Amino acid sequence: MRKNLIASFAFLLASSTAVLSQSATDGRVKIGILNDQSGVYADFGGKSSVEAAQMAVEDFGGKVLDVPVEIVNADHQNKADIASNIARQWYDTEQVDAIMELTTSSVALAVQAIGKEKKKIDIVTGAATTDLTGKACSPYGFHWAYDTHALAVGTGGALVKQGGDSWFFLTADYAFGYSLEQQTSDYVKSSGGTVVGAVRHPLSSQDFSSFLLQAQSSGAKVIGLANAGLDTSNAIKQAAEFGITQGGQHLAALLFTLAEVHGLGLEAAQGLTLTEGYYWNRDDESRAFAKKFFTRTGKMPNMVHTGTYSAVTQYLKAVQKAGTDETEAVAKQLHEMPVDDVFGRGGTVGANGRMIHDMYLLQVKKPSESKEPWDYFNVLATIPGKEAYIDPAKSGCNLVK
Repeated sequence: MRKNLIASFAFLLASSTAVLSQSATDGRVKIGILNDQSGVYADFGGKSSVEAAQMAVEDFGGKVLDVPVEIVNADHQNKADIASNIARQWYDTEQVDAIMELTTSSVALAVQAIGKEKKKIDIVTGAATTDLTGKACSPYGFHWAYDTHALAVGTGGALVKQGGDSWFFLTADYAFGYSLEQQTSDYVKSSGGTVVGAVRHPLSSQDFSSFLLQAQSSGAKVIGLANAGLDTSNAIKQAAEFGITQGGQHLAALLFTLAEVHGLGLEAAQGLTLTEGYYWNRDDESRAFAKKFFTRTGKMPNMVHTGTYSAVTQYLKAVQKAGTDETEAVAKQLHEMPVDDVFGRGGTVGANGRMIHDMYLLQVKKPSESKEPWDYFNVLATIPGKEAYIDPAKSGCNLVK
């Protein structure tokens, strides 16, 4: 009898261990943060996004399903081929369960395609193109912080309402720039405005003079900067040298965040209208998070940093609820679970992977209006998620279940 009891106990113990090992397939949960850490978007996301991801893990308790959570990171240098090689290595040999951040749309599209092929999850917080939840969508791909349609509705819509009904675009020559120009052009035209022309520039341009002269000579009321990071900052600085705004034309910084305003300075950035999915000085909760982030990075977070915190947190919640890190089960939970955190309050995830949440129309303060360091924005309006984003049913995403 005693031997039978011991044997039964041993069997139950072995069974329990097997169940636990299946819940986290290799005894840990591993998340990769893949982004630009040394180039034009290093301040936009960069190492600060890695810190945000680590903060999310620590705030979650460092474990999920009783196994440790590990963050790894790499610099893709804004090159899709380098990003693809890293993603394949992470997925194939380093047991990475999910890849996140993915600044630069060409990179995000490449990595999402690999994730679709290998049935691995990616959550994009740093790239903008709506193709991620449109024609290039994946059942395992999620787009979290913002997209080009939301930017067009926010910044583009505000300037059209102010009388900016003729536009010329200065566009970054890759997928993100094309998408941002297209989305904003469509919105301007649907509001009764016109697009008089466009010119494209290489990523990481140093000299915008020829592009700005074309924009100036177009006579457009608004010059839409369909670029980001240091490209936008440099274009704004050089536009001032040509007296473009003094001549009556308006600059529309279509993707400009707190990080770039800080780098440019209030004197040069004052008056610019922009759209973000988060502002650190919005309320007590956002200020508390931002102060924790500041102690680690020496800067206040923008929507990419806080969006990365949110994405990692929601992924871990999904693993916890699914009871496993198996991709299909976790993706199902990510699609079904509401999002309610310091970034995505009242957020929902559509069938195409788009996380729908409110966006904020902001205007950069004059230096005299700023009351403390990093106090850079006046909040002009809250843009409800259902207005900011394309209806998932109309996104062009046709996932076969």
